[in-house]
Amino acid sequence: MLGLDACELGAQLLELLRLALCARDKEGGEQLPPDEVLDEAVPWYRAPVRKSLLEIQQLDPDDESLAKYKRVLLGSLPPAVDPSLPNVQVTRLTLMSEQAPGPMTMDLTGELAALKNQVFVLKEGVDYKVKITFKVNKEIVSGLKCLHHTYRRGLRVDKAVYMVGSYGPSAQEYEFVTPVEEAPRGALVRGAYVVTSFFTDDDRADHLSWEWGLHICQDWKS
Repeated sequence: MLGLDACELGAQLLELLRLALCARDKEGGEQLPPDEVLDEAVPWYRAPVRKSLLEIQQLDPDDESLAKYKRVLLGSLPPAVDPSLPNVQVTRLTLMSEQAPGPMTMDLTGELAALKNQVFVLKEGVDYKVKITFKVNKEIVSGLKCLHHTYRRGLRVDKAVYMVGSYGPSAQEYEFVTPVEEAPRGALVRGAYVVTSFFTDDDRADHLSWEWGLHICQDWKS
């Protein structure tokens, strides 16, 4: 079958079985609404009461050692920003692989609905990382995390949760790069996938959610 030997075919059949079993979860493999995705990612967790950056800066003003620590940790108060801006802005998602012709970047500042038609081609078996670029505009945000749910033919075949961390306001963009992963390989896993991505935090705020396409191919130009 397509030149596969018995061992390789057996391994791919086991992989296909694993993917099918992963899809048979309580929601039947269907795409989840954002609230249920967040419940699944951090079940039973409730974030502590949040204080504003100004409140933190004004705590114990006479404690010089604490004031110095806060200056190092938080920096100075950020300049005034447009009040209409969200606290967290996710600006780009980039697929990076040393074996790729170049980085593949998705602009997240425009019309998100158009991203459904944007497809990233990933060569099977290569090592890759995902870089997420974002800004924090107003207040400290705790426990940022990025979730990716991957679907094939309507069934969820994979889910990933990346703990991004906590960040304070800054005029500069932040970047978070995921650990290296290996793309699946073999005839049974090649093809088109739909990825639903979410960027959230400890308060379960939906900073951004969007869908995009992924195509696993034998080479980069497929």
